Amino acid sequence: MPKYEIDDDGLPRSVVGEWALEKHERLQKYVDITRAARRKFTVHTSLRKYVGGAAYIDLFAGPGRARIRDSNRVIDGSPIVATKAALASGVPFSKVYLADADERLCDAAVRRVKAVGGTVTGYAASAEAAAQHVVAKLNPDGLHFAFLDPCNLEGLTLATIKTLSTLPRIDILLHLSVADLQRNLDRYSAAPHSPLDEVAPDWRSAVDLKQSGKALRAAYVSYWRSKTQELGFTHRGVELVTGSNKQRLYWLVFLSRSEFANDLWDKIRHISGQRQLGL
Repeated sequence: MPKYEIDDDGLPRSVVGEWALEKHERLQKYVDITRAARRKFTVHTSLRKYVGGAAYIDLFAGPGRARIRDSNRVIDGSPIVATKAALASGVPFSKVYLADADERLCDAAVRRVKAVGGTVTGYAASAEAAAQHVVAKLNPDGLHFAFLDPCNLEGLTLATIKTLSTLPRIDILLHLSVADLQRNLDRYSAAPHSPLDEVAPDWRSAVDLKQSGKALRAAYVSYWRSKTQELGFTHRGVELVTGSNKQRLYWLVFLSRSEFANDLWDKIRHISGQRQLGL
């Protein structure tokens, strides 16, 4: 679990590994490269009397500020990275929706997004509950983007993705923790119920539990992918993020129904070489 400390502004900040920089670089580049698409849904013209908006949704927002572990470097968290990138592109998000189960962290993120010029609403709630609130408020005719960045598998429920998928035009960039899966697979599999059951419901009936660890992980992820595909998503672009010792940490998975969006993701996702989903 991440650690927290007090920043110079009196609000909490998290302490993160340096790999957060790689993740945030991809987030910033994707927000920038999609500015023209976002403009079509946010800028009124004589030809477009009504547009549906382009919201940013961050359901594991954290406090919006972080320090790189074992250093004095302080960086923006994902809500600030995305908001600043959209503002710098000239096409800001019509609305920013944030959530965190910790009310103190959610409040800090909301205050920091407001401070940089974002129009924001926050929910001190689980990602699954917040997704329902957010979708109820969004215009289904809009173009929306969600970033799901939990610190482990817990909380990344398929129900959350399913709720977001009810929006016809939504792209999702999510963090799927390979470290959690590798470290806890045996314990999760032995338990009658575990985070694996929320991430990919009914997986036990579809996956042979007697396989070796590597094969079982591959089969589990394959099943999870099939469940997101049933919602109409593809995830052609998957990037493995590793730590300073080359240990596998997580996959960044891009989910979209749009070939155009997938093409844009492909243009910016390779930061340190092409790495596909692997176990």
